[in-house]
Amino acid sequence: MPLAKALELAQEYDLDLVEVAANARPPVCKLMDYGKFKYESAMKAREARKNQAHTVIKEMKLRPKIDPHDYDTKKGHVVRFLKQGDKVKITIMFRGREQSRPELGYRLLQRLAEDVQDLGFVESNPKQDGRNMIMVLGPHKKKTEAMAEARQAQEARKASAKANPGRSQNPADAEVEAEASAEEPAEA
Repeated sequence: MPLAKALELAQEYDLDLVEVAANARPPVCKLMDYGKFKYESAMKAREARKNQAHTVIKEMKLRPKIDPHDYDTKKGHVVRFLKQGDKVKITIMFRGREQSRPELGYRLLQRLAEDVQDLGFVESNPKQDGRNMIMVLGPHKKKTEAMAEARQAQEARKASAKANPGRSQNPADAEVEAEASAEEPAEA
């Protein structure tokens, strides 16, 4: 239809005439509320950014002569990072005479990789870099999957809290409530 007639039609329905495909022959136009269209497209873009995952590399530093408890603590951090869908860069720092025994660091990195193999994989094999030995672990599941699981778990906790409003989510608080109710004298 001619441009003048299209503009007249748009004015009649109190809408905007928006050119959708300028390169088409003839150009394609659409009658729509342009403000509403811009708002909806901005909301879609915001939702897409919300679901978008940023690749983060977390770093964990170890020493070759690490205590077993400290190793377990550091391994727990690595497990948490991998569960969240982040990559983990493990750095073994050598000092002094430790530099002459790089196999200690290599064995430590291999042990850590075996301990977390169900959550992640070795993305970059251990390699010596001056005084440090570096290995990168990548998660099996993507960041978006981990975020979705965390969101579902949080919604499930909220739903259970609404279903049981008198119950506390903290186990320590539940024990205190149980003790308090046990201490109250039974009415005869």
